[in-house]
Amino acid sequence: MDDKKPTRQRVGDLTSGPIPRTLLLFALPVLGSNVLQSLNGSINAVWVGRFLGEAALTATSNANLVLFLILGTVFGIGMAATILVAQSVGARDLPEAKRIVGTSATFFFLVSVVFAVCGWIWVDAILTGLGTPADALPLARSYLRIIFVAVPMMNLLSFVMTVLRGAGDSRTPFVFMALAVVLDVVLNPLLIRGIGPFPELGIAGSATSTLVGQTVSVIAILIVLYMRKHPLRLAGSDLALIRPDPALLRIVVFKGIPMGLQMIVISAAALTVMGIVNSYGSQVAAAYGIAAQLWTYIQMPALAIGAAVSSMAAQNVGAGRWDRIGKVAASGVGFNLVLTGALVALLFAFDRAVLSLFLIGDGTAIDIAAHINKVASWSFILFGITIVLFATVRATGAVMPPLIILVISVLIVRTGFAYYFRSVIGQEALWWSFPAGSITSLALAAAYYRFGHWRTMHMIEDRPAAGEPPDTGLGVPRQRAQLLPETPNG
Repeated sequence: MDDKKPTRQRVGDLTSGPIPRTLLLFALPVLGSNVLQSLNGSINAVWVGRFLGEAALTATSNANLVLFLILGTVFGIGMAATILVAQSVGARDLPEAKRIVGTSATFFFLVSVVFAVCGWIWVDAILTGLGTPADALPLARSYLRIIFVAVPMMNLLSFVMTVLRGAGDSRTPFVFMALAVVLDVVLNPLLIRGIGPFPELGIAGSATSTLVGQTVSVIAILIVLYMRKHPLRLAGSDLALIRPDPALLRIVVFKGIPMGLQMIVISAAALTVMGIVNSYGSQVAAAYGIAAQLWTYIQMPALAIGAAVSSMAAQNVGAGRWDRIGKVAASGVGFNLVLTGALVALLFAFDRAVLSLFLIGDGTAIDIAAHINKVASWSFILFGITIVLFATVRATGAVMPPLIILVISVLIVRTGFAYYFRSVIGQEALWWSFPAGSITSLALAAAYYRFGHWRTMHMIEDRPAAGEPPDTGLGVPRQRAQLLPETPNG
């Protein structure tokens, strides 16, 4: 790389051109990656359930819950790094972007190794704490130990993909996510049953296929990035940047933790509602479980659009193009209304046909699930708008207000509504708790977006806020990264 003209090097530019078209083209590969991940989990569950039975399926479900919590813990750190990279790319400051990549990658990988080692050592304690059934415990142990070995590679692949998205490239992550998924899906039955030249590993084969898929994919994506001489690759003298910069690391951690906690808050609320649902018996629980599985697909467009909005808004923040931020948010809201609204409409029209694929011959459970969908599914359109608004304000470094809003709307309002209104309207309180939480979160998010001080936020002290001219990089020395305090209303 030629470091003499760092401000002239370009990666994926999200600061110019027509906003709606650029946003949509960026979001579609992200949506494709989300769909592939969900299909991967569903197909692997079919292989395990069909070849190894219910106990094995229970084992993987328990192990995947642990994996989700681990990924959720480091998710925020990856998002903070992505926003910082996007801001630096928008400011045409690639040396700064590479410093962020070096510091974040080292910390991200080391934390992942710590999780892997601790998980391997205390796997029995973890599964016992989850209340894993006795018949599934040995299977879950075999599966989870290999998954823990895979965690560093899984997290490294996730980190590389999120950084690339921050740099304006969502197509490359999609290609290598597809590679990981194809390898996982194809190898799963071969390693479970020992087909052909492959050893018969049972449930460990399912975890091994994930390990192979993730490892091959992360090695392949790194090889391709270096062969292409990607501007953010670390080579030669840049390898010194893998030594973490304490000031940058402090920003990544302190801004990343609140974003990671958002996933934990949503998971905690889901577990609480599931516990209440279970009290109404297996038929209601089965109906709710299938409805909730369909909701993951309904939310995919909003999550993909939110990720695209976050990268696009952060680049424009870095470039000082505050005239485009509102248009990015408006385009994201519009796409969410169209895409999520279309999925909800399709579910309303064909809900029984879809539900009958899962609840074969159980007419009562299908009736319950159809009713749940009619009451709750439309609220995900509102929550999708909230996701877009959160993505916009987080692009400046305002990470605490979205967390506070989620605590209020999801933990307090949703779970509180579900719990306390049972005595008034019975199990209907569970289903109506979703609209109650979504309306609350949208109202609070819209109020903060309109009246909050997020436009004055900086993640790094020399990043321009609204109304400030961008740093042109023409001979102005860069100040040392410094975490700026975040006020309660900012």
